[in-house]
Amino acid sequence: PQVDDDRPLSFEEAEAQRAEADTGTHYSSTAGAAKEVTADNGFAALGVPAVLVERLARDGIADPFPIQEATIPDAIAGRDVLGRGRTGSGKTMAFVLPLLTRLSRSTTQRQSRRPRALILAPTRELATQIEDALTPLAAPLGLTSRTVFGGVGQNPQVTALRKGVDIVVACPGRLEDLIGQGHVSLDAVEVTIIDEADHMADLGFLPAVRRLLDATPARGQRMLFSATLDAGIGVIAKRYLSNPVTHEADSAQSPVSTMAHHVLHVTPDGHGQVLLDLVAAPGRTVVFTRTKHRAKKLARQLNGQGVPAVELHGNLSQNARTRTMEAFHS
Repeated sequence: PQVDDDRPLSFEEAEAQRAEADTGTHYSSTAGAAKEVTADNGFAALGVPAVLVERLARDGIADPFPIQEATIPDAIAGRDVLGRGRTGSGKTMAFVLPLLTRLSRSTTQRQSRRPRALILAPTRELATQIEDALTPLAAPLGLTSRTVFGGVGQNPQVTALRKGVDIVVACPGRLEDLIGQGHVSLDAVEVTIIDEADHMADLGFLPAVRRLLDATPARGQRMLFSATLDAGIGVIAKRYLSNPVTHEADSAQSPVSTMAHHVLHVTPDGHGQVLLDLVAAPGRTVVFTRTKHRAKKLARQLNGQGVPAVELHGNLSQNARTRTMEAFHS
């Protein structure tokens, strides 16, 4: 398997963590404790291979979310899928598990510059998040993946593609650039997945998505996941999905139904102190600002007042954005 310095988790690391779990040391990127794999395990009942069911169980995951329960059997069966679910509904595993299942059962082999599967995401952060979920599950199956997005040098991406990977997780812009340079071809793609298609539409990526879909074999399986099915998503689905099954499901664990909203009317001279009081409260806080400059200035002011804060905006390099998200998560 391909190992790259900037991969979120290498094959060897995943195997080492699996070995640790087998000897009683539990590693997990999720909050759940390890669970025993039983006959009534929810993922096993959906047709997910035993090796993946066991890997999920070690992370304390045994009960599928509604969107996963609805879509995974059809996706494993090879049907085109149109899935709707809001953020937090579990869409990532709803396509990662059937994708890995189908690739592990396929008779095709990994080839240079010709990935077997493509996952399109609108942002670098989402692409990285998908890769984080994908890598530890792909490793036991001997499958490899590679993120492809802008904001970072393309050489590691080109090197990985040349050596051959099974799955490419990509943002449309950089992927089109690499195709244009002859570094990758989509003519061997067996499964194509579009994640957060509505966000893709909001960012104006649908023309690029159409061009990329045109470059994949028409006979391949396609899955489209989105929080909404409007904003041009229906047009994509009608043109590129063959007799798709449609599933709409939201996670019962979503906090949206219990969210409280408050509006505070403040004077200009009182704004700073009120904001400081709010963000200094226990727990993590996200503050949205109108401009990048304001985000930078506010982070500096909060740190000066003893409130640890990091800035996140488009003027930062990818490495800085990654460090910011890691600091917030930890």
